[in-house]
Amino acid sequence: MMETIESSIQNLWQEVRDLNLGTPPHIDHLPTPPTPLQFLRHYINPNKPCLISAAVPHWPALSLWPSAAYLRTTLATTAVSLHLTPTGKADSLAPHPTAPSSLCFASAHVEKLPFPEALDSVMASEEKNKVAYLQQQNDCFRSEYGALAADCEGDIPWATEALGCSPEAVNLWVGNHLSETSFHKDHYENLYVVITGEKRFLLLPPTDVHRMYIRKYPAAHYLYHQDSGEFSLEIDDPITYVPWCSVDPYPSPNEKQREIEKFPCISMDQSHLKLLPSMWFHHVRQSPDDTGLTIAINYFYSSFIIQRSSIIETRTVESNLDGSSFDSGDESDTAVTRDVRDVSDNEND
Repeated sequence: MMETIESSIQNLWQEVRDLNLGTPPHIDHLPTPPTPLQFLRHYINPNKPCLISAAVPHWPALSLWPSAAYLRTTLATTAVSLHLTPTGKADSLAPHPTAPSSLCFASAHVEKLPFPEALDSVMASEEKNKVAYLQQQNDCFRSEYGALAADCEGDIPWATEALGCSPEAVNLWVGNHLSETSFHKDHYENLYVVITGEKRFLLLPPTDVHRMYIRKYPAAHYLYHQDSGEFSLEIDDPITYVPWCSVDPYPSPNEKQREIEKFPCISMDQSHLKLLPSMWFHHVRQSPDDTGLTIAINYFYSSFIIQRSSIIETRTVESNLDGSSFDSGDESDTAVTRDVRDVSDNEND
């Protein structure tokens, strides 16, 4: 009986995975941006990633931001949040400070300083010493880098139209090859634009959650000591626990066999991307341009899946209250349904 259940679950998982990524697995590569309807129908609604070329060729940022001199001048008096770690791996697992045989979830040391000084720290980063990364998130582009706003758009217009909302957060990322993001997922539709350098994403769909070995780890944070130039790692007080992916897709050679034995489903699919749908697991590495920098900007839109679930839940509650069917029958509901169907039938893919 147990073997039958496991076999059925395995078959279901494979079918869903094939539906998400195809056979063999692949990510759609679009030469130009889709229409809002195409984007919604083929990628957002089925929760599928895609790579879009020539998505923002008109942005001044593509020619201006690769210049460190331009960034230093434009942001000369701007204070920004700089993240520091000894390894380049912030928001990732690290040996527990008092029990090295176990792990904790380690966040970066963060300090506020003028952008030119922060950029110097990024460019002077050294492996196993001090790695600096401008990665504040929390809508940092609009809160800290407003002076660069004219160089790009405040949203991705066709995505905004498709999703029916503006991005909840826009973030800027400035780092080098030493910065790495561990496997995680976001509860947002993520449109990610690389300005200079290269980002390499490893992707797994939400149905591959069993391959992530998510466990709860005590939260900790790095402290950087200016006088000694060294880091310490402290467990948060009071103690809290963070559910996090246990798999490292790039273990060191001497750790590889032990990792495979501990997490046997370690093989991953790899792809570059522009759209990262909500709830997809992703691991990120990057390579710098000729100046030593990798710069990207991303737009977090409210998850379409969550929006749709909220609408369904709301309508279900209303239906239960008034005893009506799921469709309210209101003219507005009927008109919207009819309009969407008409557009869909006439759309040329």
